[in-house]
Amino acid sequence: MNPEENYIAINKHSWNNRTDTHLKSDFYNLTGFLKGETSLNSIELALLGDISGKKILHLQCHFGQDTISLSRLGAKVTGVDLSDKAIESACEIAKDTHADVQFICCDLYELENHLDEQFDLVFTSYGTITWLPDLDKWAKIISRFLKPNGKFIFVEFHPVVWMFDDNFDKIGYNYFNIAPIVETEQGTYADKDAAISQSYVTWNHSMSEVVGALLHNGLNIQDLNEFDYSPYPIFKNMTELDPKKFRIAHLGNKIPMVYAIVARKSE
Repeated sequence: MNPEENYIAINKHSWNNRTDTHLKSDFYNLTGFLKGETSLNSIELALLGDISGKKILHLQCHFGQDTISLSRLGAKVTGVDLSDKAIESACEIAKDTHADVQFICCDLYELENHLDEQFDLVFTSYGTITWLPDLDKWAKIISRFLKPNGKFIFVEFHPVVWMFDDNFDKIGYNYFNIAPIVETEQGTYADKDAAISQSYVTWNHSMSEVVGALLHNGLNIQDLNEFDYSPYPIFKNMTELDPKKFRIAHLGNKIPMVYAIVARKSE
């Protein structure tokens, strides 16, 4: 199986394989979520503002915690993900929480075959674009589903982070998108000791590639911010500064960990 040609099947299997472990993990804290805790972080909450009554499309939603959290803020939300196992779990969680949300299981690039609406806001966050080979196609999807003057809110791990090896001791990967990265891992970011393993195919995307793709598809950048911490302890050698603020211990605030973009579709 050629990884580049078959990345969708490989990555779908990878995410299906992780889902049960993620549902049971402290990382996702499903017990607290079912009791009403939000899965959204301060970075995206500040960017979202008042979303009551807004129609939101949530891309690459995994098993829907952020989708449901957005709906709890008064939005009408549709979540999309490649993993059928994750979407099945999302539908169960939505039922358990009485959330009025919609979920679609498909490859993101095929979304037009499954949905024919436009939204006030498109949202995606944390570890999403690394699974996509072509950001121009990604930005076209965002533009297609935004209403004129609609807003795109994007929070993602910084491309500098993905340059380092697993221990953050040296540069291990190219900053630029030059080739697919094919790897196999033991465990998963939500439970590094889990008795699972999976292969996956990812791509690194530079800041200019992201911004350029949005600009070329009629999305005007209104805000761009970088953050010297991560809300999640998904990397090795992390230390917690404050609740939900983590850094690589030996690097401190020397590197950006996360960035956020707000863009608006032309009228």
